[in-house]
Order: sequence, then C-alpha cells, then structure tokens
Amino acid sequence: MALMSLSEAIRLHVKDGMSVALEGFTHLIPFAAGHEIIRQGIRGLHLIRMTPDLIYDQMIGAGVADRLTFSWGGNPGVGSLHRLRDAVENGWPVKLEIFEHSHGEMAAAYTAGAARLPFAVMKGHSDNDLAAHQSGRTTKMDCPFTGASVTAVRAVNPDVTILHAQKADRAGNVLIEGIVGAVKEAAFAAGKVIATVEQVVDDLGAEKNAVILPHFLVSAVACVPGGAYPSYAMGHYDRDNSFYIAWDDIARDREGFTDWIAAHVTGVADHRAFLEKLGVVA
Repeated sequence: MALMSLSEAIRLHVKDGMSVALEGFTHLIPFAAGHEIIRQGIRGLHLIRMTPDLIYDQMIGAGVADRLTFSWGGNPGVGSLHRLRDAVENGWPVKLEIFEHSHGEMAAAYTAGAARLPFAVMKGHSDNDLAAHQSGRTTKMDCPFTGASVTAVRAVNPDVTILHAQKADRAGNVLIEGIVGAVKEAAFAAGKVIATVEQVVDDLGAEKNAVILPHFLVSAVACVPGGAYPSYAMGHYDRDNSFYIAWDDIARDREGFTDWIAAHVTGVADHRAFLEKLGVVA
C-alpha cells in the first residue's frame, strides 16, 4: 500500500478501457474519486456498481464510460438519471452498453468474484426480462447433485475497485463503519483497490467484528476529507439531500449539465475546491 494524493492514485491505477467499480451503498459513495477520473479525461471505462446514482450519472455524462454493469439505476427518492438515460437512448456523449442485473445477482456476482470462482449459483430465480440485457451473464443450469434447475451468474472481477471509508492507518489497513453494501466483496474481487478516507490515523481503534480491509489488499490510500459528499460518511457528515434534489434539474438537459461539470469538476483543481465552490467548506 502507498499513501498518495488522489490524483496520483487515479493516474497510477486507472487507465482507459479498464473495468472500474466505485462502490458504496447510499453511504460512503466515492464522489471525489469519480470526479478525479472525469478531471483526468479517462475514457472507455466499463463501470460496475450496485445502484449507480449521481456519481455515475456525472461520469457517464462526462463521457468516461461506454459500458455499465449494474443493478437498478436512479436518483434515490427523486427520479431518473437523465445523463445515463441520454447515453443509452441517444448515445450522448458516448453510446452506453448496459448489462443489467437484479440486486441479488450483483451481490452474488461480486461474492463469486471475491472467492475467485467463475460464477455464483442462485436458487428460486424468477424468470424476468433482464436476461435480454445481460449478454449471457446469467444462464440456467442443472444442479449436479439434485438435478434441480438453478441460475448461474458470471462472477464480476473489476480491474479496479474504488471505495471511500472513515479511516486508514499508516500501514494501509482501511476501517469501514456503518452500512457497507457490497464494498467488501467488490474490494476482494478486484485486481487493485483504491481507498479514499476521511482521515489517516496511527491506530484505527476498531471495535470487535469491524470491517477492515487488510493492507495487502489495498493498492493506494488517499486522504480526502469529505470525499463521499454529497452522500454521507457515518460519524463525519450527513447526506446532502438538497443536492440530490437539485441534481434532477442540473442533469435534465445537456447544456446545463455540461456547464455544471465545467464549473464544479473540470474547472476546479481537486475535491477540496469542489466543496469550497459549493460552500460546503470555507
């Protein structure tokens, strides 16, 4: 593990054409890392995520990705993701190929990837129309022991998983507190892991049964306070619900979105400047 700036971590580990998962389920969404990927002009990514929300809308609208593997995409509690929809329906700014799963399938795919298995098996999987949007990522098979019909789900192994957490120590062990979603599985399934954290400490002070990603799993740690804003980081700051509501108008048309990205992401040096621009920090 190496402690470095976020710009260095992205420049070193994220390249054009890679598969990249930015995980965090409502909580601890790595917005700062997503913005840095936009800022560095990386292209052709295959994005992966359970519940892609605003950060993927911003990245897709900025032309970062041409493929998306996901389960449920939307602005939680508000509505659609207009930039994602525009990329799928109209190819703006880049045609986006989608591979859509249920949440259960995505969780199973990450879990298989973390165990370095080729696929996961699901029982009682209902027939639905998602199979037409998965390019063969699921298939029916017979159980070799009982003969029962089950569904195989291809494992997901991102080239890079990026996550945000509360703390890392100087050895690179990363402590995640609160809702973890699929972060742990996405990290173990990945080729490399980049962690942004609220603080780097000498001692994590972890409670028993805490979720700690070990240092040998983590390729880079960057200290980025506020790195999950406008989502929340338990113990540090709350979710900014007003941002999620405002995003619906910002992203609704191409011109408004492009102006916002130019002013708030590509037009600022880093995440600290982004937070200052929004008046979140002085």
